[in-house]
Amino acid sequence: MLPSVFPVLNVPGIQSYVGALDPRIYDFGSAPQDVTKPYMTFRNVADAPYEQVSGAPCGDFDSVQIDIYAGPDDSERSTVRGLARAVREALDDAGIANRLIIQMREADTKLFRISIEADFITNR
Repeated sequence: MLPSVFPVLNVPGIQSYVGALDPRIYDFGSAPQDVTKPYMTFRNVADAPYEQVSGAPCGDFDSVQIDIYAGPDDSERSTVRGLARAVREALDDAGIANRLIIQMREADTKLFRISIEADFITNR
């Protein structure tokens, strides 16, 4: 339950997009109003314990949605793609299975968005 997502994402390849000292990576799926773009949010979307017959579960399987946003200018398409590639590389390097689930332009804000779902397995 509630895997350590931030340390996996707070790596140099991602920091080059979202900053290093105070990276624009936010939990609970929300970012501050008028945050500088690009930025990322993440949220836990599902959790399942690894049940066993002889005692308490030994770990948890968590699906985490990582949302990547870039500005509304058409030139930002390449930024959101580059940041998504950096996120996938960080997840791969950490041995975390992942998949693209959303690629769109937000209707209200016109921000470009790519979402990746990642499977974190955590021992208890």
